[in-house]
Amino acid sequence: MVEKIKKSIKTSAKKVVKTSKKVSNKNVNTSTDYLDFKDTSQITVDEKLVSKVIGQDEALEIIKKSAAQRRHVLLLGEPGTGKSMLGKALAELLSLDNAVDMLAYQNQKDENNPTIKVTKAGDGQKIVDASKSLNLKSMGKGQGTATIIFILIGLAVSYYHYWKWSTGLIPDVVYAAWIVADVIIIGFLIFVLVLSASMSKKMGGMGGNDTSTPKLFVDNSKKKFIFEDASGAHEGALLGDVLHDPFQSGGLGTPAHQRVVSGMIHKAHGGVLFIDEIATLKPEMQQELLTAMQEKEMPITGRSERSAGAMVRTSPVPTDFILIAAGNLETLKHMHPALRSRIRGYGYEIYMNEVMDDNLENRKNLIKFIAQEVVGDKKIPHFLPQACELIILEAKKRADKGGKLTTRFRELGGIIRAAGDIAVENKHKLTTAQDVRDALTKVLSIEGQMIKKYVDVKKKYSIINNTGSVVGKINALAVVGASPPYAGMVMPIESSVVKGARGVTFTATGKLGEIAKESVTNVSAVIQKVFGEDLTKNHSIFIQFIQTHSGVEGDSASIAIATSIVSALKEIPIKQNVALTGSLSILGEVLPIGGVSAKIEGAVTAGMTTAIIPYANLDDLVISDETRNKIKIIPVKSFAQVLIEILDWKKKDAKVKAKIQKLIK
Repeated sequence: MVEKIKKSIKTSAKKVVKTSKKVSNKNVNTSTDYLDFKDTSQITVDEKLVSKVIGQDEALEIIKKSAAQRRHVLLLGEPGTGKSMLGKALAELLSLDNAVDMLAYQNQKDENNPTIKVTKAGDGQKIVDASKSLNLKSMGKGQGTATIIFILIGLAVSYYHYWKWSTGLIPDVVYAAWIVADVIIIGFLIFVLVLSASMSKKMGGMGGNDTSTPKLFVDNSKKKFIFEDASGAHEGALLGDVLHDPFQSGGLGTPAHQRVVSGMIHKAHGGVLFIDEIATLKPEMQQELLTAMQEKEMPITGRSERSAGAMVRTSPVPTDFILIAAGNLETLKHMHPALRSRIRGYGYEIYMNEVMDDNLENRKNLIKFIAQEVVGDKKIPHFLPQACELIILEAKKRADKGGKLTTRFRELGGIIRAAGDIAVENKHKLTTAQDVRDALTKVLSIEGQMIKKYVDVKKKYSIINNTGSVVGKINALAVVGASPPYAGMVMPIESSVVKGARGVTFTATGKLGEIAKESVTNVSAVIQKVFGEDLTKNHSIFIQFIQTHSGVEGDSASIAIATSIVSALKEIPIKQNVALTGSLSILGEVLPIGGVSAKIEGAVTAGMTTAIIPYANLDDLVISDETRNKIKIIPVKSFAQVLIEILDWKKKDAKVKAKIQKLIK
């Protein structure tokens, strides 16, 4: 009877796997209509940034509204999802009709309070050139008179010495010495004259008239759009500064208006000021930024109290910009409340999409993205359709969700460039599918390289076993990395159950995080439900996550922990060629987890032949045919199914197995 039940369970498991393939393909776009091109050189690449934004349709609509109504925007999301590109796209949508140049003039009444004037973009340099030309003419008159006087004095002295020599008043040797002295003196006077003119031109001192020449400190004459990236800028670069003047006496000083330096808030006037990781700005700088946004103008002053520039403060300088602030969810904790309130009150908050639907339109957009990267890089060959298909498969895998594609295009761009570099190395005129495969296997992330070395070491010392069966030891699947792309790995877990009269103790070692600790605690409820045994009485349970020096977090090892405890409790060995992953509810249901594709690849790397995953993760599984052929994948819905599949049942365990089989629905 038991053997019949065993055969029926195996048959049902096979049916589940077959069904899983159908389910996993339900939301997948299997059409190849998007590959109707010879290579990506035939794909039209639009130069406008708005058309290059992919997978962020809602954000793009808000950006267009912000450009039309001049609203501020806060963009939150993972790195590489297109936040900076959206900022540049907004700047591109803005008109340059209102672009201006800014000039600093000397204030005749108070030299430490330069006057700021605004003119149409392109006119600023003309005003400066006209002022310099006028000053040169004025200075040229005085310079010419001085030159004539020096020449006349030199000629008079030379003639006097000649007269004395010709009349015999001085000998030939003395006359020769006088000639040399005259040349040196005249040369020195001419040098002083030229130096005086040069310093007058640069500093306005020494009798020059250059103090009236304005300084062009914001020049928008050649800009196609106004976009300033102030990410990581220090106070002076962001808010403006006045340079220190080391020569403050003797007529050598530089006028205050010539030392004014614009900040990015002033350069962004009429355009976009983009600040990534805005929470890294000091609270004082965020407050200054808020003031500039509210008043739409801010004077420039010296930012160092020990500098001579600290005494200078200009008249108000325009700062009417659109702020595009970017960051992640942590940004909200460290962002100035008033600054965020200003953005919410006069703009929009957007959470960036991390995935987009896997449909024909978005696949075509990904092809366009590949063409954009090739054109933008200018050093790699275009891609064949088969190579593009592998990039799309990688986008599916990195989405980590069924029927979705990732929108983290920066990392996809890295794969595209790596594949292109390999194609160049192989002297291919076009990037092939094999070039992409080589890029995916050879150009690994840091996590991937770590896992590869980790598996080699653990296998060498038999820490990871993939043959035989052992009581209490199980191979759990885990990932390294906070977000996709993950690197999968096998994490051995061992459990021991000791019966005694001193009461319950639950001991788990391996630097567990809070979620991992909670999952360990919940396991006892599941075991009591399955076997009817109360582990909270007279049991000491020890769980070890073997050599997890960097710590463990998450609950995806819940079914592995529970299975390991059951094995130790009932003394039933666990198959070591099977690895598993899944979260476990206290009702015994196997819940979905993240990184399932990476975990399967990690299992294959470690030499596992079977993997157990949650049934709900079937749509999320994206692996190559080569990987799929190396491992048997068993989807499960309940903890009872897990036990049936992974425990190495013997005849003596028939009663326990029959009890578990009754729980399978």
